[in-house]
Amino acid sequence: MAKKAKTVFVCQECGYESPKWLGQCICGAWGSMIEEKVVETAQNDGRRRGSAVSTQNTNKAAKPSQLKNIGSADRKRLDTGIGELNRVLGNGMVKGSLTLISGEPGIGKSTLIIQVAENMARKYGPVLYVSGEESEEQIKMRADRVCGMADSGGEPVSGSVSGAGGSISENLFVLAETNMENVMAVCETVKPIFLIIDSIQTMYTQELDSAPGSVSQVRTCGNMLMQIGKSENIPIFIVAHVTKSGELAGPKIVEHLVDCVLNFSGERDHDMRILRSFKNRFGTTSEIGAFQMAEEGLVEVENLSGSFLESTEFNTEGSVITAVYEGSRPVFLEIQALATPANIGFARRTAVGIDNQRLAMILAVLEKKQGLNLLNQDVYVNVVGGLKPDSTSVDLGVALAVYSSVRGKTSPMRTVAIGEVGLTGDLRSVASAEKIASEAIRLGYEKIIMPVKNAKASKSISQIDTNKIVGVKNLYEAVRAFSE
Repeated sequence: MAKKAKTVFVCQECGYESPKWLGQCICGAWGSMIEEKVVETAQNDGRRRGSAVSTQNTNKAAKPSQLKNIGSADRKRLDTGIGELNRVLGNGMVKGSLTLISGEPGIGKSTLIIQVAENMARKYGPVLYVSGEESEEQIKMRADRVCGMADSGGEPVSGSVSGAGGSISENLFVLAETNMENVMAVCETVKPIFLIIDSIQTMYTQELDSAPGSVSQVRTCGNMLMQIGKSENIPIFIVAHVTKSGELAGPKIVEHLVDCVLNFSGERDHDMRILRSFKNRFGTTSEIGAFQMAEEGLVEVENLSGSFLESTEFNTEGSVITAVYEGSRPVFLEIQALATPANIGFARRTAVGIDNQRLAMILAVLEKKQGLNLLNQDVYVNVVGGLKPDSTSVDLGVALAVYSSVRGKTSPMRTVAIGEVGLTGDLRSVASAEKIASEAIRLGYEKIIMPVKNAKASKSISQIDTNKIVGVKNLYEAVRAFSE
């Protein structure tokens, strides 16, 4: 017999449970405690992972397995039909994996997912798209636009990610439902090879009385999806909402539960979209995928550096080219800086694409070690293209861009600058500088400024023109090399 339900107050930010209401949670959030009814289920309720034991055998005692006798973890991956997505996932989608994808509203999550669903349905078999936010007609309208685009001759539109023209695949099924029990029943009937949940905050289970999107509902629905994916070996895509600050809405239990966490980002005034992995149990988290939003959907961007540098002008004050190494490829960026006299009060420091605290540190080093008077200067720094690099290799590019704007000097040659700026003014080495230098020379750059350690390693490679490599020890030498 089921136990009596109890009432607890659950924080919607961190998931903390309290027997009484609290104005402020232990995580610091105010007004986040919501009353929820929690039903304690029996021990044999099938909450164990399906990969270890089937739901029909949950009454049996757990039995460990010898690790050496377990099959190889190198599972066959499924091709999503989108090269950039395969790159971020680790060369494809793993069977039985749970992937969480988040992003701001209107960024292109649903567009990307419907394209993946169409590709998977055409290549492998039944795909189930469960939507709790849109009707079936709305999903059909999007599918007609991004998956069914074809010219008058029936050929697919050039450049489309989907690669499918004409009619939509018969294996693509859509279900407008928010009840998890009904979703599981449909899965038993359709037996999909790929499942999409859009979104987790709209799903609920009848076992709980709390509203959809609450901590208890998200946790329980997530466990039910994990049971489906692991027991039936079905890859699952879960869409999640984000807060105004861009962070994942709801408790961190969602991130801990899944195998892969993807974030889709981009600027409203740019058509560039960046897909980045923050967690991946089956691959690296250093890869990024680049897309361009077009009328026919998302289009893959193969030459990412060319997209960021397409409007770059040579010999422009306050403009410096730098680079970061993302996963398996170097990405070249343009750093723009503008320094103007401050009109009122304290000088402003504004950064777009880089951390404000990082910018403040670089400006302090420029004042102390380079003698730049920035006390009465408003400084604005922007990473062109909307990319937000988290690597310290762009520090030198930011410093030289600010110096160029203040002094009104530019480099006489096509120059790339990479390096981490220390508080003492010295330059520290960065990862994969040799590959960045090789790619810069291939793109036609005439001078590559980098730390001494990276320069020695780059000059040892026979394919690299050593005359174009300039090794510098500190910021003073970097400024001099930039101006020569």
